[in-house]
Amino acid sequence: MPRAAKKPKSAKISFPFPNTAIVVGYLCLGLSLFIFLNLFFRPAKEELTYQLRSASSSDQPLTPPNRDFSIVIPTIGATSEIVANVNPYDSRVYQQALTHGVAHAQGTGFPGEGSNIFLFAHSSANLFEASRFNSVFYLMHHLVVGDQIILWYHNQGYLYEVTDKLLVSPQSVQYLKPDSAETLTLMTCYPPGTTLKRLIVVAKPIRL
Repeated sequence: MPRAAKKPKSAKISFPFPNTAIVVGYLCLGLSLFIFLNLFFRPAKEELTYQLRSASSSDQPLTPPNRDFSIVIPTIGATSEIVANVNPYDSRVYQQALTHGVAHAQGTGFPGEGSNIFLFAHSSANLFEASRFNSVFYLMHHLVVGDQIILWYHNQGYLYEVTDKLLVSPQSVQYLKPDSAETLTLMTCYPPGTTLKRLIVVAKPIRL
């Protein structure tokens, strides 16, 4: 009787190095974890700190980092130096400034001058740099009308009260414009850790 034809053996796919597939898998997992932590760990940590502070009965006063130019926001426990005269249209300039503090937009007013004071803190557009830049305003979405903000400028304190809060597109630059009355405008990226939207908080001066 004729013999049955042998079935051809299926070709095996092999990597040049035995553990290459495992290494690649771990690298992909590590990269995904790194991006996730950059985007969400710091905001989550800030949120947890805020919730614990809100639940605490003790209300410790916040100390400004300096009295030359700085900001204190008691409601969200935020304090920061302010870097003056930062170009808000040059990302290389303002990203560098934000490693030192909140940025004051070049061409806008200073406390006591009777114009619009524009302060901002951005998240990085680069996922690998997101945690490097200023996180002072991560909790700014918790501010409500009536909350107070203190600016220190040339050893004098200026008190402002929140009057408005709104979410706008990144292309909305009208809030940088001068105002006929003194106004404090704060801006940050939203949601925290992204650059999708801009969160704007507007405050008006009251007597300190």
